[in-house]
Amino acid sequence: MEDTREKKKIKAETGFIVAVLLIIVAVIEGTTYRKIIPANQPKVVVILPGDINDQSWNKGNYEGILANQNKDKKIDLEYQSNVEEKDFEAVIRRYAEDNYNLIILAGSQFEEVVSSVSGDYPKVDFCILNGRSASGKNTFSVYPKEEEASHLAGIIGGNLTKTGILGIIAGYPNEAMETLLDQYEKDVRQLAVDRKLPNATVLRAYANSWEDEELGKEIANQMIGKGADVLFIYANKVGNGCIEAAKEKGVKVIGFSENQNELAPGTVAASIKFDFGKIYSWILDHYMDGKLNGNEVYGVGIEEEIFIPIFTDEVPKEVQQTVENNMK
Repeated sequence: MEDTREKKKIKAETGFIVAVLLIIVAVIEGTTYRKIIPANQPKVVVILPGDINDQSWNKGNYEGILANQNKDKKIDLEYQSNVEEKDFEAVIRRYAEDNYNLIILAGSQFEEVVSSVSGDYPKVDFCILNGRSASGKNTFSVYPKEEEASHLAGIIGGNLTKTGILGIIAGYPNEAMETLLDQYEKDVRQLAVDRKLPNATVLRAYANSWEDEELGKEIANQMIGKGADVLFIYANKVGNGCIEAAKEKGVKVIGFSENQNELAPGTVAASIKFDFGKIYSWILDHYMDGKLNGNEVYGVGIEEEIFIPIFTDEVPKEVQQTVENNMK
């Protein structure tokens, strides 16, 4: 009788150990890095969430795609623009089921849907451009180190302001956005203090939209009414409304991600442009060389020479030089 109980005990313990091992294997299987290796002639598509004529994020991405379509990378590179959030999953699944090898999602807003979809397509690779997380053995993220770019913008803004009151207008709050705006705010506030400006105030607002130009104009007017004389804008089409308000009220703007100087000469004092040609080249080169891993996040920035400050005569030469020195 005791022998039977002992056998049952051993059997139960063995079953428990096997169950635990299966759980461990499952966890490891879900998080293991794998080397992402492309097909011989991979089909690649970039999914853009907005209009390629937004003079901001989507326009820059579009130009980067065009720059790399003409390169001899033996890659079939396509894009689809104006994909609304409600359609993210359907569009991603369509390209995955059409046997595209690499799907590039241009924006951190794709992180959640990619995390839920990528496991259904283990033979497809997914890249989140501007993502700060990568969940899946076939998923990686590449993000421009935007805080490096906003540091350069902060040098300009902190030296241009006369009132010491500066405005920040952005699309949506997320980790990447908060990080770059925090850097800008820190820099301009410190410069305002160093210059002994009496107010040293930074106003920040999120439009919770990338498209609403009228809302952008309204937010900008509110900040200008509170004394802001320099606006830093990262909001795609919303930014066009902000620039229009700044032009009407005679305050300065610092453009971001795209060269916005020509949108309002005399108003947009400088822009920090992202060289999306180099960003996409970095992604595709590393992809073709098999140098990317799943569950990995890669940052590119000043070291990769992807940020280009573009000045107008509104920015003093010594300030331009300071920006250049911070890029070395």
